Amino acid sequence: MNEAAGVIKKRLDESKRVIIASHVRPDGDAIGSLLGLGLALRDAGKSVQMVLVDGVSGSFRHLVGSELIVREPSGEHDTFITVDCADFRRVGKVLESFGGPDINIDHHITNEMFGKLNLIEPDEVATAAILTNHLPEWGYKITKPIAAALLTGIVTDTLGFRTPNTNPSALRLCADLMETGVDLADLYMKSLVKKSFPAARYWGAGLSRLEQKNGIVWTALTAEDRRKSGYGGNDDADLINMVSAIEGNKVGMVFVEQNNHQVKVSWRALEPGIDVSKVAQHFNGGGHAAAAGADIPGALTDVQPLVLKTTQEMLSI
Repeated sequence: MNEAAGVIKKRLDESKRVIIASHVRPDGDAIGSLLGLGLALRDAGKSVQMVLVDGVSGSFRHLVGSELIVREPSGEHDTFITVDCADFRRVGKVLESFGGPDINIDHHITNEMFGKLNLIEPDEVATAAILTNHLPEWGYKITKPIAAALLTGIVTDTLGFRTPNTNPSALRLCADLMETGVDLADLYMKSLVKKSFPAARYWGAGLSRLEQKNGIVWTALTAEDRRKSGYGGNDDADLINMVSAIEGNKVGMVFVEQNNHQVKVSWRALEPGIDVSKVAQHFNGGGHAAAAGADIPGALTDVQPLVLKTTQEMLSI
């Protein structure tokens, strides 16, 4: 990947009008990586559009530059970049006409290498960690706002340094980012701990139908749950983290009914040696051994039993 990083530096040096995008239902790493790279390029005098088709959730609107993120691009560009996106289809329909990106930066082992230039480092804990390493090499300064965005990406993708891939290198990166004056405790609270009242009500709906069987613990959230709770997103509001904390299970799962006759499924491996990414890939999704997801066409009542059965069979649990 060192060769790819060198070619990317040259491409970034030559770029003037850049569009950066990440995946639908963006998490902290998607938003942090988008902002980290976008702000760095803006500081270098480049015209930058940062695009998330689903916008920015309330948990991350405290980040400097989040107000600059738009839902669709406009005007001309000479460079198109995706970050933290393993599958180009996940950037959303408004960007499909662009074709594959010029630069694809990601840490998912399931990345489909869909860019003209691909910087994929699956050993890194987050795409934000890749950018933390490479931005200075590419000649971009990591200022305090950029550090806050990148630190948010690392903190959230490691669930507050609780995922099995958390390592000394990742913690050293965080220490370096903190040296810019970023308040780690504040970012941790805002991105991982604090929840809005609607999100808490949404969690309540999911927890009320919690089930466990054959080593799997799961729940489901419906479109009606979102409507009644007033929760504005179409994700699980990080309920998967609560489900994954329940003892005595090997896999945690959350099913989220979408408005387009699809179901978003999240998997978490709760024991070492279990690779949930292969189940996600079976359903055209992706991710990591410990955490993966997929968007599956169909009704919740049909998708849920099928996915539970397939998960149990493929993981032999």
